[in-house]
Amino acid sequence: QVQLVESGGGLVQAGGSLRLSCAASGRTFSSYDMGWFRQAPGKEREFVAGISWSGGSTRYVDSVKGRFTISRDNAKNTVYLQMNSLKPEDTAVYYCAANYHKYSDLGRDYDYWGQGTQVTVSS
Repeated sequence: QVQLVESGGGLVQAGGSLRLSCAASGRTFSSYDMGWFRQAPGKEREFVAGISWSGGSTRYVDSVKGRFTISRDNAKNTVYLQMNSLKPEDTAVYYCAANYHKYSDLGRDYDYWGQGTQVTVSS
């Protein structure tokens, strides 16, 4: 089992920044590829960013490329999502998730999920 707890969400004005954190406990964190997803009201869950178990590979949905950066610190069992130049359309509940060596952008490939943290971007 892997337990994931997100933090760092909040209310920010358009153009501002937030850094989300996801703290993991349980089995060996460094064995898992990690991802961030988001879900806005009335919309389907969307992949945002992913990072391989080593941190050597990252991927992003087109709408956040150049603005968001995913990173991880395996010594601290934590994955981060730095979000810059935020837009109102980034408003959503953000979830971190873990999968075992699938490095996927599909939610169904992820085995463990956090409870989510709300990000609201005002215009």
